[in-house]
Amino acid sequence: MKPPVDAAAALRTAGRLVALTGAGVSAESGIPTFRDAQTGLWARFKPEELATERALRRDPVRVWEWYLTRRSQVAQAQPNAAHGAIARLERLVPDFLLLTQNVDGLHARAGSTKLIELHGNIARTRCAEGCGVVDWKSNGAELPPHCERCGGLLRPDVVWFDDLLDPLALQSAQQRSAAADVFLVVGTALEVFPAAALPSIASAGGAVVAVFDTTRPRGAPPGALFVAGRAGETLPALVEAAFGAA
Repeated sequence: MKPPVDAAAALRTAGRLVALTGAGVSAESGIPTFRDAQTGLWARFKPEELATERALRRDPVRVWEWYLTRRSQVAQAQPNAAHGAIARLERLVPDFLLLTQNVDGLHARAGSTKLIELHGNIARTRCAEGCGVVDWKSNGAELPPHCERCGGLLRPDVVWFDDLLDPLALQSAQQRSAAADVFLVVGTALEVFPAAALPSIASAGGAVVAVFDTTRPRGAPPGALFVAGRAGETLPALVEAAFGAA
């Protein structure tokens, strides 16, 4: 699959590169999106009944059973070629940052180290009362888990519907996006804010924005290049066109 020549040329000469990834990248590793994962027993629940602070307070056992199911799905998944291409870009471009909306940790497992997990990481656990990240493994323990420091409820360290993004992480993401030469949008519909605004911030700063997805997101900035197809095919092809075979 041949990517647009201008996208490869822009990538080859990029001094400051930022990539934003979303659920489409994880889907190619067999991880269903949050809404798609609500099948079988979970089909009768709305997302808001499983992924809010209110839901945790109302029915913590249900929330934790859901998230342990999701953790099991993530643990069985493997990084795909799109993850690998992004990890390669980190090695090729000195000023690189990966911003991901995914919580599965697959980017890190593929070798990415310069990344901000905007929506958290499902493998981590933190105290709902503010004690921070804690070391907790289910191992068949009784649900719901409680914090050993304060006795409060524990929760997955992910951004829920009624949560705000970490302000320092968001500020860094916005600043780096505004300063980027090239901004890649990979596998995200650009519907969840504030992350969805980052490509427009980059475009306003003069960056070349290239979008990789099966359909062009409505939130893509005007003038953004669009590469149609599965990211596991199109993104490695772009990296190879820009830098040669690995």
